[in-house]
Amino acid sequence: MSEPAAPGDRLVLRGVRKSFGATAALGGVEMVVRAGEVHALIGENGAGKSTLLGLLAGAIAPDAGEILLDGAPYRPGGPRDARLAGVAIVHQELSLCPHLTVAENVLLGALPTRHGLLARAEMHARAKAALAQLRSGDEGVVIAPDALVGDLPPASRQLVEIARALAQTSARVLLLDEPTSSLASDDASRLLGLVRALKTRGVTVVYISHFLEEVREVADSFTVLRDGKTVGSGTIAKTDLSELVRMMVGRQVDELFPTTPRKAGEIVLEVKDLAGVVKPSSASLTLRRGEVLGLAGLVGAGRTELVRAVFGLDPVRKGEIRVAAWTGTASPGRRLAQGVGLLSEDRKGEGIARSMSVADNITLSKLTGLGPAGLVMPERQRDAARRWIERLGIRCAGPDQAAADLSGGNQQKLALARLLHHDVDVLLLDEPTRGIDVGSKAQVYELIARQAALGKAVLMVSSYLPELFGVCDRIAVMRRGVLGSARSVSELSQHGVLLEATGG
Repeated sequence: MSEPAAPGDRLVLRGVRKSFGATAALGGVEMVVRAGEVHALIGENGAGKSTLLGLLAGAIAPDAGEILLDGAPYRPGGPRDARLAGVAIVHQELSLCPHLTVAENVLLGALPTRHGLLARAEMHARAKAALAQLRSGDEGVVIAPDALVGDLPPASRQLVEIARALAQTSARVLLLDEPTSSLASDDASRLLGLVRALKTRGVTVVYISHFLEEVREVADSFTVLRDGKTVGSGTIAKTDLSELVRMMVGRQVDELFPTTPRKAGEIVLEVKDLAGVVKPSSASLTLRRGEVLGLAGLVGAGRTELVRAVFGLDPVRKGEIRVAAWTGTASPGRRLAQGVGLLSEDRKGEGIARSMSVADNITLSKLTGLGPAGLVMPERQRDAARRWIERLGIRCAGPDQAAADLSGGNQQKLALARLLHHDVDVLLLDEPTRGIDVGSKAQVYELIARQAALGKAVLMVSSYLPELFGVCDRIAVMRRGVLGSARSVSELSQHGVLLEATGG
């Protein structure tokens, strides 16, 4: 007979294991989560965190081990069983229906009916109330309940996913997998406030985030996974950040933001009075070799639209773009030929080809040199991929593994590897560390710094201000489609940038 849970224990996991073929995703997880607390689940990409949440949410079944929910055995036969038991999840990779409206997605599985018919007025009212909790003043992202989810940008889709979980008011356990990864600081702060409010109502929250400052702000306790096993647990207030990082990566990370000697050179990208069909409404900037220029601002300010317009993905209404000696708009293929590459914030939809292999994804845009007479020799392609797998620390079974089988953070590094393999001169990086653990962030920061030191030019969008201040040479703030002048990081403060972004 198994040992009973202690009074007040909401979730207890003992010896939980899960394998996919020969790959052991979970190799013996031990975790205790108290009722009415926020419990942080911490670990590197590929450590097994998302697999564990999927198991708790009923999407997959464990191979071995025991799970207790409020002292009773818990083994849901599917997501519906989990929801009926009071366990709701917000996935890192969104699970929305793009052809349905926002309101229909928010209430999916719990649509109100009257006399057998859908009660649309009630559905819209409940969806609107859930979405209103995610607003942050006039600058918050406004989402209409009747808008199609497929027409929304990635950040707004993330808000819809969170609103759907919040609409499930009967949840005993809320599982949040990187819920703030697409949110600007104001919206992230509002979400953290909601998490704290849920805790006061007795809801238990299991919280995954790679923002350790965020974890320290909202969590009461933690469990650290490494290679699918529990390697540490404790109380957040009694554990410093360096110790959390050491448990996560198995080593000490001495310096998160590297310093490299570099000097700004010639202008390689110039944008004058650029206006898109929707956003930006007015943007001008210059980017030089050997520098990293950061774009700060709230979600929806127009930063993503700006880099997409420069790369040729979004239409331009007016203005001028000059890349080295070329002036005018161009297709993405032409931009690549000119030495400009884009890392999209939407890795699932645009960043990678999920059905293709790791090697195919890395080499897709540049196959030259992988074989004679324009041919591609598979072993040369694998060798080229292996170099980037090692340099970026991509956790995979090898170059032939399907990209879809990688964790979200490793998929992000895969998309970055393709730009580095292509050896572009201008890197347009839209949220380059979204969903990446702290050890991998240090690797990405070091790679960005190295590219700038080699004379590359980097234009980086990020909603994480410490990242912009730690990596960039200059920062420009965008607010409601208008881009301000870029200034040296030494002349700015995080508080001042936030005020500028919000119009304070």
